[in-house]
Amino acid sequence: MSRAAEYRPVYAWFVVGILMLAYVSSFVDRQILALLVQPIKRDLQISDTQISLLMGLSFATFYSVLGFPIGRLADRASRRGIIGWGIAVWSLMTAACGLARNFGQLFLARVGVGVGEAALSPPAYSLIADYFPRDRLGTAIGVYSLGIYLGSGVALMLGGWIIGLVGDAGMVTLPLIGPIRPWQATFVAIGLPGLLLALLVRLIREPVRGAMSAAGPVAPVSVGTVWRYVVTHRRAFASHNLGFAMIAMVNYGWAFWVPTFLTRSHGWTAQQAGYVYGLWTATFGVAGVVAGGYLGDVLVRRGRADAKLLVGMIGATFQIGATWLYLFAPTPYLAAALIPSTFFASFGFGAAAAGIQEISPPTMRAQTSALYLFSINIVGLGIGPTLVAALTDYVFRDEAAIGRSILVVSMFGLTTSLLFFRAGLAAFREAAHAGATWTPPKDAVA
Repeated sequence: MSRAAEYRPVYAWFVVGILMLAYVSSFVDRQILALLVQPIKRDLQISDTQISLLMGLSFATFYSVLGFPIGRLADRASRRGIIGWGIAVWSLMTAACGLARNFGQLFLARVGVGVGEAALSPPAYSLIADYFPRDRLGTAIGVYSLGIYLGSGVALMLGGWIIGLVGDAGMVTLPLIGPIRPWQATFVAIGLPGLLLALLVRLIREPVRGAMSAAGPVAPVSVGTVWRYVVTHRRAFASHNLGFAMIAMVNYGWAFWVPTFLTRSHGWTAQQAGYVYGLWTATFGVAGVVAGGYLGDVLVRRGRADAKLLVGMIGATFQIGATWLYLFAPTPYLAAALIPSTFFASFGFGAAAAGIQEISPPTMRAQTSALYLFSINIVGLGIGPTLVAALTDYVFRDEAAIGRSILVVSMFGLTTSLLFFRAGLAAFREAAHAGATWTPPKDAVA
């Protein structure tokens, strides 16, 4: 069967829509903590650094490490089934955050959220790559990736609405649970509905692996074969993964600490910060990731095999200017100054995930996607929020200096990302050709 016959746009976009909803749900559950910093600090008596561990390390460590065995499984077993079970786990563990009574319990519940969410993106990227041809893949993964920004924005807006509804002090009584704090009720309220989404994933049909590749359907290959391929093209993988990881470090620092920056430095309420920054993230952040993915596809059609790294370079360059704009904008203009930062922060990430699919043969895409996610989450989520908090607590020693902490992390991360991208352009072009033409050796089949 030809690729044109296999490409069914309506159903392919239906699949992307379901996967995008799952991604939205994952980021709502992940990011809601950003708007609950002050009441959690007050009730659990913990510092900014401990909060950052709940934001980053507790989640990122297991999320990143488990990506490898899950990616391996996703290259051999039902990707749809893996995603469905993952959604159920992270939804239940988000609700469990609402039952935590101390830092240790909340830390363990956040670990559980990370374990569940590790089951989403490696199989999702692989599924999408088997539904779309290469010159449409960037746009498709860009639409899936907008779940990051739509989910983050919804989390902030929903959190702002709940805070406005029940406040951030006193007690809330829930059926079967009893009286709990408002921030705990927030976790329960956003966690349990995810179980319905786990059932919705059953509507996805498992496609033939490699259906959109020139070589056609492929068989699983051994871990050693995957490792040898990655080592052979290590410069391409390193420049791509580390470049986007440095941008992710900046973005996660923003996502978790900008609401607190708005309240501490500009006197906004948590509700105002949630509404404005959440709305901007869900609109301009979404626009950025779709625009970046589309630009990557346009550049591929014009013959640029390194298109995905170029998109990353464009986004990082403009993000540097946007950082200075919103951090130093006068309060009356702050809401407008946040717009370009949310747009360019997301610009590279539709192209980023598509880039991994382009430089990887179809039979190992879930595993190389796990390597990509390991990089951006260990560096981005594991380091970004904590580095901002550590600068605030131990270098500037002033909660009001959080804006300076964000600036330092941003300039370091974005400048370093540009250096990685520039160093890897030629290697990425070579790996893109290899990914499209690779055939497994006789001893490669697992």
